[in-house]
Amino acid sequence: MQQLSVAGTATLLLTSCLTIMVGTAIAPSLTIIAPHLHMDTMGKWLITLPSLGVVVFSPLAGALIDRRGAYTAMQAGLAAYGLLGIAAVFSLPPWLILCTRLLLGGATVAVMAAGTALLAAHFHGEARLKIMAAQGMAIELGGALFLLAGGILGDIDWRLPFCIYLLAWALWLMMTVTVPRSPQQQGTTLNETTTVPAAVYGIVAGAAAAMLLFFTCILQLPGLLHQRFEFSATQTGYYMGAVSLLAVAAAGRLTVMVKRMSERFTLVTGFIMLAAGNLLLNSAGQLSLLLLAALCLGGGFGFTIPLLNHMTVNISTANNRGTSLGYYAMAVFGGQFLAVFVVMLPHLFLFTGIGGIIISLIIILSSTKKNQSS
Repeated sequence: MQQLSVAGTATLLLTSCLTIMVGTAIAPSLTIIAPHLHMDTMGKWLITLPSLGVVVFSPLAGALIDRRGAYTAMQAGLAAYGLLGIAAVFSLPPWLILCTRLLLGGATVAVMAAGTALLAAHFHGEARLKIMAAQGMAIELGGALFLLAGGILGDIDWRLPFCIYLLAWALWLMMTVTVPRSPQQQGTTLNETTTVPAAVYGIVAGAAAAMLLFFTCILQLPGLLHQRFEFSATQTGYYMGAVSLLAVAAAGRLTVMVKRMSERFTLVTGFIMLAAGNLLLNSAGQLSLLLLAALCLGGGFGFTIPLLNHMTVNISTANNRGTSLGYYAMAVFGGQFLAVFVVMLPHLFLFTGIGGIIISLIIILSSTKKNQSS
């Protein structure tokens, strides 16, 4: 296999930034954007429909990666991502805008799963855990920058946040120059199996739960910050960007945490922090509690999503990695999509906080039973 250069590694890490920003790039300016698109009562669907698109198209993206190769899937995903992302700024009827947002999810899952598959093909062992942690850091660092940019650009003109999606085309060009196409990226033959290991399903269930706990807060924060603290779109972008930066810091400690403790201990810590962040938002009437909630949410994300991504890659083979990562992407964005319904619940943050504690207990109990059986 041809060596992946520093530039190639950086390019693939940058493509990872596109996954979380698919909805959140416009989140800080949603209250400004929705009226211009004549979608005042359906504004949140602009954020959540790409998540549904990921769920719908994940099996197709996984099959494309396993059959045609991660490189081909990535190129197609990046090309479509830029086109579908910018489409909303044109004079389209609301129903067609919603269709483009749904299809944007298909492009997103191709980029997400193919990018992880390409990184996994070039890194192994402890180096793979480090690159998965770096990928998590890149996702959240990009999320912080795009959230900040989305808020600032939205205050200038409602169309400008959508221009962020055009970064995908620049990354398409960078990929053709810096990332080599190797035989391992060409896909499998029809006779090779792509059946995923059974353990993948437990991991992706955890990924769905972690993202649900995190993204529920993302959806509610613009309204909560505006109503309780009278934050502007730019200030909301600052706060949500801070959450992403804290997630970057947590993902940066992921390798150390796993090495000193264990994967399961780190995972439980992440879910407890997500639960604490939700419970703090439930009672946040002071700025100090709001800042502590940001610390918990960022840390919880950084200790769960990148680790679960690594676990998915580790138990998969080259022949079924695309399918496994397709399921992982389905879980992550399925959690995002379910969040739009969960936010309708009364006492929302209390409900999700208790849910996070229950999930932590389930992981602990499953670990205890596994140790006893062995």
